Amino acid sequence: MIQADLNVILPEIMLAVYAMAALLVAVYTGKDKLAPMLVWLTAAGMVIIAAIVGLSGDGTNVAFGGMFVDDAFSRFAKVTILLSAAAVLVMSQDYMTRRGLLRFEYPILVALASVGMMMMVSAGDLMALYMGLELQSLALYVVASLRRDSAKSTEAGLKYFVLGALSSGLLLYGASLVYGYSGTTLFSGIIQAAQHGEVSLGMLFGLIFVISGLAFKVSAVPFHMWTPDVYEGSPTPVTAFFATAPKMAAMGLFARVAHDAFGGIVADWSQVIALLSLLSMFLGAVAAIGQTNIKRLMAYSSIAHMGYALMGLAAGTAFGVQALLVYMVIYVTMNVGTFAFILMMEKDGQPVTDIRSLGMYSKREPGRALAMLVLLFSLAGVPPMLGFFGKLYVLRAAYDAGLAWLAIAGVVASVIGAFYYLRIVYYMYFGDDESEALDQGSGTPVLWGFLMASAAVMVLGIINMFGVEGAAAAAAAVLVN
Repeated sequence: MIQADLNVILPEIMLAVYAMAALLVAVYTGKDKLAPMLVWLTAAGMVIIAAIVGLSGDGTNVAFGGMFVDDAFSRFAKVTILLSAAAVLVMSQDYMTRRGLLRFEYPILVALASVGMMMMVSAGDLMALYMGLELQSLALYVVASLRRDSAKSTEAGLKYFVLGALSSGLLLYGASLVYGYSGTTLFSGIIQAAQHGEVSLGMLFGLIFVISGLAFKVSAVPFHMWTPDVYEGSPTPVTAFFATAPKMAAMGLFARVAHDAFGGIVADWSQVIALLSLLSMFLGAVAAIGQTNIKRLMAYSSIAHMGYALMGLAAGTAFGVQALLVYMVIYVTMNVGTFAFILMMEKDGQPVTDIRSLGMYSKREPGRALAMLVLLFSLAGVPPMLGFFGKLYVLRAAYDAGLAWLAIAGVVASVIGAFYYLRIVYYMYFGDDESEALDQGSGTPVLWGFLMASAAVMVLGIINMFGVEGAAAAAAAVLVN
């Protein structure tokens, strides 16, 4: 029995054992001298494990009495998480090395956070959910404050830790209520106890507290207050990590809890998530208008995009989950390319985050400016970029589920949000000439490659979405059914 369970969780074991072995080796053989090699080894290991997960076959396997679920949904999410984490690690090496921030703990913490994320999307039990969530969070608290000589970085880590502890308390309180009124922590048992028409008030309160705790992890309004400060204060590669893999993991967990544990009372939680979606879309769209710091702007952009993703979840249907998964993959890809560009924004070797420094950037770096234009158009949802089809998916899911008002609100918020993306395009092509604001030719071939590849995906992906659509459909069917 134990052997079968261990086979199911083999990818998580492999990554966790690697992280612990790398920690021991680094401590006993010279510490930070191994950091650059560890970055590449960790990234390569994640890609290999992603391949193992992706090729591990069809079907659903459970371990430890249903606490851990390995199905098409979790495999889809894990591949996205691992590949995005590996991409951010590779992108970050040069930036972190030149600023003395690349310590051996960094890739190890990212690996451990990824183990937690993999656990999150496979959770079949409230205790397994919390274990994965806290493993991810504890690692992220540390990497947020990695720049120890910076007051902003320390503040970012502290804010994230304090507010994260509050959200964990809400989540645990909700889980205790759900357990008290259902008699079990297994999702398969909760869904039997939470059937429509038979749900107790205590169970509903528990559900609301659980949703509140999860909403913090996806930075949905009104649990978004940590996001702008943490994005701004953290080192830029860490911000890129926050904006990609953890968002996919949190959304996957959100969908898992909603459908696997409370799938029998969709009408009860759908309206709550629809409200979170509405508030997130509009706050993200409006609050970013006044931002000139590109990292804070991307924080509010992230809040808005999580609102669109939640629209798919609020639909409460298999197509809604499919739309959520497709949207998150497109969102992660766009953010990898966008942060590759942000990492190239330098002056005399120091990072620059003011969007006004991009004045007439197209004259000095036409290729990069064009790639960034494609990514910004995609983030704004301008057709025919791939980001437009991501939004179209979630809007259609909401409309088909009878949430026409939410779909209309999404279109309005998207139009408002397009302003701050197009403003960056305006600076790059028509702004005041800031030829001395940024170094010409800054950045590495790795960053250039990620920027161009992401932009190419936004254009070429409209052909067949590289098979993501079909994989998402299969994953959604498994989760909802």
